[in-house]
Amino acid sequence: MLSYRATLDVPVATARTVSRWIATHRKTHDVRPWQRAATSWVQAVMLLRWLIQAADVTAVARDAGVSPATGYRYLHEALDVVSSKAPDLPDVLRTLKDEGEPFVCLDGTVILTDRVAERDPDTGYHLWYSGKHKAFGGNVQVVTDHTGYPIWTSPVEPGSVHDITAAREHALPALYPAAADGMPSLADRGYLGAGIGIKVPVKASKPDTGARSYNQVQAYLRAPADRANALLKGFKALKRVTLDPSTITNITATALVILNLNNSLP
Repeated sequence: MLSYRATLDVPVATARTVSRWIATHRKTHDVRPWQRAATSWVQAVMLLRWLIQAADVTAVARDAGVSPATGYRYLHEALDVVSSKAPDLPDVLRTLKDEGEPFVCLDGTVILTDRVAERDPDTGYHLWYSGKHKAFGGNVQVVTDHTGYPIWTSPVEPGSVHDITAAREHALPALYPAAADGMPSLADRGYLGAGIGIKVPVKASKPDTGARSYNQVQAYLRAPADRANALLKGFKALKRVTLDPSTITNITATALVILNLNNSLP
């Protein structure tokens, strides 16, 4: 077997923080944490390798000196631990408002998955198939600040769920109070009818000059929101999820936490 060293593109301080969180979790939940097959540091590196490089779990487990079954268990455990550190949307919105944020942006993205057999009981169609993207995946709502930096990700919904439906379930209940407090949300045409405080383009067959000007300004201000999806999908594990699609919730939240850790470093 040929072995070699590789460099993981993540600050050491981030890995240390993740390792510390995992160690704390072990002390709280394990009866005999010293009997673990690998240290919390090794488990943190396993998670980061998989998240950043989409490394094969079997290979990651082999390099860590644990069995494939233990590797998968460690991966899911680490995702649970790190994703639990993700911020709640109301808290983030209050912080941004206090800092003078002019607006936030709301957008949806589909995280691709392997084919999922589950069907919608009402229609009989594939529940996780997105007709818009012509692919299987999960719908995740992302809220960003005005620069396009992601500040929150929602729980995953099946790919067949429309953005406006997912937003009503997870994002809009917090965005409405923020808009009433002077911090509106900008969104694309997929959120038409979202309600007061959610600024969407004017829909008209022949928009007048005022409507065209409004749409141009709204699109210009909302454009940086595309940066959020690029940052999140910079984690290769989010290019295509091969685990149970329900884990997309924890994977996107973990990616957000790691982004925040990296950006908090001096």
